[in-house]
Amino acid sequence: MAVPKRRSSKTRGRKRRTHKKASAPSMSTCSSCGESKLPHRMCPHCGTYNGREILPEVKESE
Repeated sequence: MAVPKRRSSKTRGRKRRTHKKASAPSMSTCSSCGESKLPHRMCPHCGTYNGREILPEVKESE
């Protein structure tokens, strides 16, 4: 079994992990109201999905 000959430093380990991070979610625009929303989900602003009204008249909080 391979064992490191010397202890690896904190910097070396952190350099190796620089690419392991969460990416920002991709956004799409709603075809009804034009607001940005997550893809394949109902629009939280107007309540439509795929051209159909899912929720009756979503009221925006003031």
